[in-house]
Amino acid sequence: MIKVLFVCHGNICRSPMAEFILKDILKKRGIENKFYVESCATSTEALGLRVYSPARKILSEHGINCEGKTSRQMTREDYNKFDYIIAMDNNNLRNMKIFVGEDSEKKVSLLKDFTDTPGEVADPWYTDDFETTYREIVKGCEGIIEKVLRSA
Repeated sequence: MIKVLFVCHGNICRSPMAEFILKDILKKRGIENKFYVESCATSTEALGLRVYSPARKILSEHGINCEGKTSRQMTREDYNKFDYIIAMDNNNLRNMKIFVGEDSEKKVSLLKDFTDTPGEVADPWYTDDFETTYREIVKGCEGIIEKVLRSA
């Protein structure tokens, strides 16, 4: 089973969007049983909070349900548990070093590294553009699937 962990600052916008988008794509392709997917935060400021309502709304508009998801913080054990640890931006990568150290197993990357347009996923908390974030995450998730299936 391939284990994927998405990471952002608060685990209330981008990383839970990625978690549930990937789960949705996997289910539609009939390969959800080959993956285990979660998301988490690097910070503590939103711990225990539900997914931010505009993020829930954009997911719902695309037929994706994220009910029951609450924010949690990354732990050192996550590095041992997951095969892919995928951040949304460079600040997340920097903050993740507290938990992953030097990434000796090369598990850590940015989501858009799995696309033909590497870079950061803009934070809709600040941009208020949840549709663009949604589309970027979908491309990244599709890229993850393609990479994993090619590697298998």
